[in-house]
Amino acid sequence: MNSLAASTLRRVSCLLLLLAAVVRIGAAEDARAIMTEVQKRSRVDSQRYQGLLRVIDAKGKASEKGWTYERLGSHGNSKVIIRFTAPADVKGVALLVLNYPDRASDQWMWTPAINRERRVAAQDRRARFFGTDFSFEDLEERDIEQYDFVLQGDDTIDKESCWKIVATPKPGKRSQYSASTYWVRKSTYTVAQIENVEGDKPIRRVSYREMAQVQNVWTAKRIEVEDIARQSRTVLALDSIAYNVPLGADLFTVQALRRD
Repeated sequence: MNSLAASTLRRVSCLLLLLAAVVRIGAAEDARAIMTEVQKRSRVDSQRYQGLLRVIDAKGKASEKGWTYERLGSHGNSKVIIRFTAPADVKGVALLVLNYPDRASDQWMWTPAINRERRVAAQDRRARFFGTDFSFEDLEERDIEQYDFVLQGDDTIDKESCWKIVATPKPGKRSQYSASTYWVRKSTYTVAQIENVEGDKPIRRVSYREMAQVQNVWTAKRIEVEDIARQSRTVLALDSIAYNVPLGADLFTVQALRRD
């Protein structure tokens, strides 16, 4: 190869690398814009609902639990309390989650049977929450600024056209998941499905179904969580959903966990 051909090849290679970088930057910018709109459209001051959880193990055996969910604050900077209402052996068990925009949440759990609350340690966030297929980490929310996003094209979920976006935690952000793939409905900017991976292995899949407008907010009235390794799943049905309800900050304290 003569020097002119070699020089031309180098220029072409550099141009291709530059073009690839521009495409990656564009995909990241598009993905962040989409996820910003998803977060914007779901923004409310407070939320409350009653939930019925049906937990189905690998052998098909099912059990049911009920809980109430209350949330106060903006996305990623909110306070959440979840309290089991049934059956009797879990009634009163409660979880307090304090979410922050720049770091992982603080969590405390109250267990009436032992008459004490305990802080959920960071290393325990991957554990299942009281026999459901939600991990403790799944019950927190994180602002989109804690992630990098890349748009991977289009896909279809339940016959709906979606954007497929991969989110990875920014350096220093601790998570059990090395990456999460989001399928976002183009029609409503709502999340249809999330697949969470550890390394390159899918470990948990979350589907958001039975979408309905509640007080002008598109809301999933059924959430299905599948633990892929355990081959179990939890189906959460939401009822009595209300947004922007009056909730006092005193409801979201460690002391308030003891209240029935």
